[in-house]
Amino acid sequence: MNIESFSFVKIIIFFVLIVLGINSFIQGLSSLNNFNQKISFIKPIENPKNDFVEKEKIKKIDSKKIDKKQSIPLKEEVLNEKLIIVKKNDTFSKIIRPFFNIQQENLIIQNVSKKFDLKYLSIGQKIYLYENEKNQIVKMILPISFKKDLILYINQNSISLNEENIEIEKDSNSLKFKISSSLYQDGKKAGLPLAVLAEVIRLYSFDIDFQRDIKKDTIFEILYETLINTKRNTTEYGDIEYINLKIEKKDLEYFIFFTEDGYVDYFDREGKNVKKSLLKTPIDGARLSSNFGMRKHPISGYNKLHKGVDFAAPIGTPVYAGGNGVVEFVGRNGGYGKYIRIRHNNEYKTAYAHLSGYNKKIYKGARVNQGEVIGYVGNTGNSTGPHLHYEIIFQNKQINPMKLKLPSGKILKGSELKKFKKNMKDIYARHLYALYE
Repeated sequence: MNIESFSFVKIIIFFVLIVLGINSFIQGLSSLNNFNQKISFIKPIENPKNDFVEKEKIKKIDSKKIDKKQSIPLKEEVLNEKLIIVKKNDTFSKIIRPFFNIQQENLIIQNVSKKFDLKYLSIGQKIYLYENEKNQIVKMILPISFKKDLILYINQNSISLNEENIEIEKDSNSLKFKISSSLYQDGKKAGLPLAVLAEVIRLYSFDIDFQRDIKKDTIFEILYETLINTKRNTTEYGDIEYINLKIEKKDLEYFIFFTEDGYVDYFDREGKNVKKSLLKTPIDGARLSSNFGMRKHPISGYNKLHKGVDFAAPIGTPVYAGGNGVVEFVGRNGGYGKYIRIRHNNEYKTAYAHLSGYNKKIYKGARVNQGEVIGYVGNTGNSTGPHLHYEIIFQNKQINPMKLKLPSGKILKGSELKKFKKNMKDIYARHLYALYE
């Protein structure tokens, strides 16, 4: 091989080595780039061990906070409810005594008495006691009205008391039916609640004699409120907003109205108050058993002037005050038995005899409102059966309640009459809507 050929071979080998070196360098860079990408992909994943350690630290911090009662509140204590229903001869003190020491009992009575007169604790009233896991009564709820509860929180040596107004839902109910026997009996059959029916009878007792005025097929209509206590899931009945009794083609229509002087009252379409000064029949759904006038006395057998009217009714039927006034006498009165007499003004009085008992609020000198329960039908004194003997006394002389011409009440005028007329139309529209929806 000559020198020129050898030099040519060396040059070729040199270029091959350069090409191989460049190729190796490029592959190396590519591998390095892939490796870096893998590292960057893996990097965000945290170390499980470190994550566990951090969670342990959080748990320890939270546990300390709970122990010290700082940021996170303790779970509310589960309380066991005890229901107590007031029975005859029960007193508030007697009811709560088994659950508290004398100091707590006195504190509870002192606090409750600030908001509620415990003399008016009634039979059937409910009291709710709440017991913790240590069998200690720590809370008490005393419903003092349909719309309000007294809530007591009880500690060893202290009592805190709150009043809670309960959310009440209102609904309107309408009824229309024919009377075949009596307003009372047919009202019950039609589903009219007894409390509402009693109020209807009280309202109409100013104008009608239930025994004589109501004939068969008389039409009766009513719109009244139903009140629902959403907390206790209980129901009461609110105001009667509209009533109508068609007697001999005449409508006895009454509409409720809140007067400018702050009273809830009832008026006819002309704005005349339907109330009279005294009730003719101060009792619910009773049968007139003996009228005013001469009769043969059922016990003595002699003819004698019967100076009142008798209404036969079951023992315990509520008796209402015939008008606003002051109680002049309450107690036993010879043959009258248990007896109440009310003075209404300088000329009129009413008397109620043969009662079985009195409302707790009734005493000599007490002021009463018309329609307020004053006592209950009984059979005391000279009586042949359960009934109410009712007298209206005018200038100290008994007169016939059924023939009494009683003056009307307030007559609406001017802007008040205009407001009433608008309310009247709204009420009647709601009555028709509820009746036919």
